Amino acid sequence: MFACLCIFLLWFGYQQFPRMCATQEALRTKECCPTWEGDGSACGASSGRGTCEDVVVSAQPDGPQYPFSGLDDREKWPLVFYNRTCQCTENFMGFNCGDCMFGYFGENCNERRESLRRNIFHLSRAERIKLVSYLNLAKQTISRDYVVVTGTYREMQNGTNPMFAEVSVYDVFVWMHYYVSRNALLGGPGNVWTDVDFGHWAPAFLPWHRAYLLHWEHEIRKLTGDMSFTTPYWDWRDAQGCDVCTDELMGDRSTQDPSLISPGSVFSSWRVLCSQAQDYSARGVLCDATEEGPLRRNPGNHNRNLVERLPTSDDVEFTLSLTNYDTGPMDRSANMSFRNTLEGQISLTTYTNPDCNLPLLQGSANDPIFLLHHAFQWLRRHRPSPNQYPESNAPIGHNSEYHMAPFLPLHRNQDFFISTESLHPSLEELRDVWPWLLLAGLCGGILTIAIAAAVLTTKQWYKGSSWLHARSWKHAFALPERQPLIRSKEIEETNQHNYQTTM
Repeated sequence: MFACLCIFLLWFGYQQFPRMCATQEALRTKECCPTWEGDGSACGASSGRGTCEDVVVSAQPDGPQYPFSGLDDREKWPLVFYNRTCQCTENFMGFNCGDCMFGYFGENCNERRESLRRNIFHLSRAERIKLVSYLNLAKQTISRDYVVVTGTYREMQNGTNPMFAEVSVYDVFVWMHYYVSRNALLGGPGNVWTDVDFGHWAPAFLPWHRAYLLHWEHEIRKLTGDMSFTTPYWDWRDAQGCDVCTDELMGDRSTQDPSLISPGSVFSSWRVLCSQAQDYSARGVLCDATEEGPLRRNPGNHNRNLVERLPTSDDVEFTLSLTNYDTGPMDRSANMSFRNTLEGQISLTTYTNPDCNLPLLQGSANDPIFLLHHAFQWLRRHRPSPNQYPESNAPIGHNSEYHMAPFLPLHRNQDFFISTESLHPSLEELRDVWPWLLLAGLCGGILTIAIAAAVLTTKQWYKGSSWLHARSWKHAFALPERQPLIRSKEIEETNQHNYQTTM
């Protein structure tokens, strides 16, 4: 499968506006280099964790899809807001270099560990309860470290009037998805440019969502203290409907209103934000991060001319057969493009599916299904070479050296353009039952010793008997030979997988 947003060894920071950078002083000086509380120095410089450096942006030309310059705060990210940020060294990460980069743990970030993303239907009941609890905790907990911007830099009078809002840990990520995909505000009500998206419909679609999901997991680990947490994935191939839409998982439909979540699910109490993107565009303003109403899905109201069903295994195999990561203009019109074909299947299914999500892309991250869905996509089998990622002429925000909006300090698209590893499902099953296998092995060892002792004693008693010749005893306790656990190419490519990462 092409499925997984699971990565690996990256050197950079975290997302959105750190509270310490959402001040008049930080905006005026255009510097986001907060102190690390571990030593009281900016970017942990005194401990060798990082330094405050000038931001260098790529000068490579963008494609023609966005014909403006100097109108959108995401252009040449993050220079409109900051031109100096923390650049972390070695295995350190974070807006102040206070965290460890993905795959590393410990006080000095030198303990490397691997993580495993699992099929949600392979989770135990206790693990499913924990997943839902973590999601709800993130939704109910105001982010300690981050705020979201509610006005343009121009509206903030070039930083003298900061416009930010507090939101929950979960809603920081809802806002990020809205912000990266919103229309460009050109000035005044209704004056927007719709043919722009810094995280979708172009080459950075997969790298951007990979970074997004890794940071989400990182934040959940910090919130809960559960360093083993990973986001499970939903394998939707050939599904006849939303089989994760149960009250035990992502919430069933309400019997009173099928567009609402069942009151038996904790998600029925959730309130969304930034889902009315069309209204914000009509007014020519940014999402103000206020609650807009209950979480709704879209059963039966999608455009069946665009998407009739969830993708099948055959659809997936066709997508994987495409040899070019991206082609032509590298946008929605790209032909025979792995990225565009995959994104067409995923995005149309996710954002307009009759059972499973919100109708508008900008607000889709309000639904927790979004996380399960985006954990099931990536490049493990496609395996493009790094040189397939475009250095120039991709739609704005998508060239290889472009810093992903709105991550801070910085991520470049090319840094997340790497393949993943996977494990055969049998290995996860072994992982779940290994304590029992160990016990069985110990018991078996004891039994084997006992049998061997009995055999030797018997041989001494009946030495010389024809039925006890060595050739016969060689097979006396033999079991049928079984194929060992190997990575069969045929099995590997058709069965579901679990995804191993060094997060």
